[in-house]
Amino acid sequence: MIGKIVKGTSFSRCVNYVLKEDKSRLLKAVGVYGSPEEIAEQFELQTLLNDKVKNTVGHISLSFSAEDGDRIRDDDGLMLRIAHDYMKLMGIENTQFIIARHTDRDHPHCHIVYNRVDNDGRTISDKNDRYRNEKVCKMLTARYRLHFAEGKEHVNFMRLRHHDRVKYFIYHALKREVPNARKLE
Repeated sequence: MIGKIVKGTSFSRCVNYVLKEDKSRLLKAVGVYGSPEEIAEQFELQTLLNDKVKNTVGHISLSFSAEDGDRIRDDDGLMLRIAHDYMKLMGIENTQFIIARHTDRDHPHCHIVYNRVDNDGRTISDKNDRYRNEKVCKMLTARYRLHFAEGKEHVNFMRLRHHDRVKYFIYHALKREVPNARKLE
């Protein structure tokens, strides 16, 4: 399982993408209801509780290996349990959120959209979220006995965000050059 975290400022754009009619299924909504436009408006209203938060939109996609497809493809309950556990372990609690399953790719995946301003007006921390995300994904992959990826060879390099793309570029450059190195000085 891989978690991809994006923070933004437009609930409207994010909710419309996540709830696109023909490619998604809403699994759960907490604190919001109605059409995508109404849901986005309700998210926006809660952000008024804390005007210090700039990137109020939390958007996470949880992608599962195609090898887990048979287990997860037809089991919305399992995907929902994993998404709930992920949110709890990441400290995403006491806030509005939606979880939607997408069917637009070969691998099973879901999207979590949440308000970074919680129900009490406090900010949901994003401190070290990239590192916590990696740790939580590994923990849940083991807990639910999901498929662990073998290595970095099968990564779709073009779909990576900037930081991750740089890491994979460095990894592949080192992998290519280390066998030719005589000594490290």
